[in-house]
Order: sequence, then structure tokens, then C-alpha cells
Amino acid sequence: MDISRKLGILVFCAVPAIVGGGIVYAIFGTYAPVFIYEILLLFVTLGIISK
Repeated sequence: MDISRKLGILVFCAVPAIVGGGIVYAIFGTYAPVFIYEILLLFVTLGIISK
């Protein structure tokens, strides 16, 4: 996978990180679940990029 495709995937995954983090915070009201969500999303993104 070339570098431009990897960067595109990272940009594409930034939107769920921002929007999803806000939704998770609105549901739970604390930042701990947001950190867990962000870490899980990071692992998924790194898994996609490493292929």
C-alpha cells in the first residue's frame, strides 16, 4: 500500500474519532469511555494500515 493511500485512510478515520468521541462523551458524560473508544479506533486504524 503506498503512502498516499495510508494517509487517506488516516484522514478518513479522523472523522469517526472526532464525531464518535463527542457521541461517546454525550452518552457517558466522562472522558474515560472516550479514551477507550479512541484507543480501540486507533488499533483498528493501525490494523488496516499495516496490511
